[in-house]
Amino acid sequence: MDYFLIPLVVMSAPVLIILIVLRYRYLQTQARYRTLLQLADKGAQLPSQLLLEPQVAYCERRRALVLIGGGLGLMTMFLALPGQLDNGLGIDRLWGIGLLPLMTGLGYLASWWLNRRGDVRG
Repeated sequence: MDYFLIPLVVMSAPVLIILIVLRYRYLQTQARYRTLLQLADKGAQLPSQLLLEPQVAYCERRRALVLIGGGLGLMTMFLALPGQLDNGLGIDRLWGIGLLPLMTGLGYLASWWLNRRGDVRG
């Protein structure tokens, strides 16, 4: 029973975090639209900035750093965990799972760097 509980908690935590972030963004967008509707009902002049979707500056860089940190953290966690799997192999052999977020983060970092270079030249 314990063999299934720990991986279930570890694997469900990122899913829960993503669901919480998506819910927060949904509620934030709904509040923004309600405010716009209230202003329009009152006949107020709507500034053009309120009609545009908000853009986060350096979103790719932030996402890259979070994924790189998460990948390195996963790799370190699996290397540091004691114990063995059912087939006798150590849990430390699972360190490669951290390569997926690490490489994805490096891709985002490269994309941010290339886009930044293009803005400077253009």
